[in-house]
Amino acid sequence: MSEASVLEASDVVVRYPGNPPVVAVDGVSLSVGAGETVALVGESGSGKSSLARAVVGIEKTAGGTVLFRGAPVAPLGIRRRPLALTGIQMVFQDPSTSLNPRRRIGDQIADGIATARARGAEGSTPEEWLEKVGLPTAATSRFPHQFSGGQKQRIAIARALAARPSLLVADEPISALDASTQTSVAGLMRDLVAEAGAGMLFISHDLAVVRRIADRTFVMFAGRVLESGRTDALWAQPQHPYTRALLAAIPEPDGAGRIPAAPSADERMLWSEVPPVLG
Repeated sequence: MSEASVLEASDVVVRYPGNPPVVAVDGVSLSVGAGETVALVGESGSGKSSLARAVVGIEKTAGGTVLFRGAPVAPLGIRRRPLALTGIQMVFQDPSTSLNPRRRIGDQIADGIATARARGAEGSTPEEWLEKVGLPTAATSRFPHQFSGGQKQRIAIARALAARPSLLVADEPISALDASTQTSVAGLMRDLVAEAGAGMLFISHDLAVVRRIADRTFVMFAGRVLESGRTDALWAQPQHPYTRALLAAIPEPDGAGRIPAAPSADERMLWSEVPPVLG
C-alpha cells in the first residue's frame, strides 16, 4: 500500500444470497490517496453502492481485502467501531434515513465533532460546519423534518465532515439537491476533504459533475471495473466501448444532445467481454 493512500481495495467481491447467488461486485481493486477525489461511475445496478458499503464495512465481503491506512476494515457489528476506523465516514444518498428525526441538528453534528476530538483533532462547533455547507447557524436548534431534502443532505455532509475523516465515502450525495446547487456542493465537498488532507470516494451517475471534481475515475459495469484512469484523459480518449456509450449519453448544455437508446443485449455482451482498460 502506498504511504499516501488512505484506502486500498484489492479484488473485492460482494455476493448476495440467491439461487444462484448474485455477484454484485466481482473482483474490484481501487485506491484513494490523501487529498484525492476518486469517482466511481456506472449505471444503476453496476455495483457502485455495494462496493461503497463494503469499503466502509457495512457490507461483508466474500473475497478480497479492504485496507484503511494500512489496517483491515472489519465489518460493522453491534459493538462500537474501533476509534481508528471512525476516520472513515459515509454520506448516504437519502439523508432522511441517516439523520435521527428525534435529535436536533446541532447535537448530531456535535457527535461528529466529539469523534474527531477523540482522535486528537482540534475542536470546532456545529455552527462552523453549517456555515461551511451554506446553512444558517440557527439550524442547530431545529429537527430534520424542518428542512428540505437538499438541506438535509447538506446537514449530513456537515456531520460527516465534522468527524474530520481521513476517508469520506459519498454514495450519490448530490442526487437530493436541485440541479443549480449539485456542482457547487460537490465542489465544496472536494475542497473541504482536500483541505483536510483526506481522500474521497465519490459515487455518482452525474458524469458532468464527476468531470469537474474527480482526479481519477473508475467505470463500473456488471460488478467489474471496465476502465479507469485520470479523469481528464478518460474523457478525452475513452478506450472501452461502455465508457464511450456513457459519455455519449451526456446531454449537450444547450439541450441539443441526444441520449442514445437503451443498449442492446449484444452491446452489453460486448462490454462484458472486452478486457478492462485500467490506468
